[in-house]
Amino acid sequence: MAAAKGAKKARKRAAALKYDPKKDKAPRLVAKGEGLLAERILALAKEAGIPIKEDAPLVEALLRVELEREIPPELYEAVAAVLAWAWRLEGKV
Repeated sequence: MAAAKGAKKARKRAAALKYDPKKDKAPRLVAKGEGLLAERILALAKEAGIPIKEDAPLVEALLRVELEREIPPELYEAVAAVLAWAWRLEGKV
């Protein structure tokens, strides 16, 4: 899960990824949105205990990906860094 916050008047943006290395070749975009939808995505992630990483450039790129699609290769490195961060938080690394 990645989130972006800007200036007070900027709309909140969020994107959520799902990755099962046993099934998927790459992480998939499962949710994305701005404004109220982004706030709902972030609230659901918090309720579920999913780590939230703020990364505005990554969120901008993810908002251009179609829902349920694997992320494009040019985002692999940035998404891998977020996944590694989340796995370290959960003690998986």
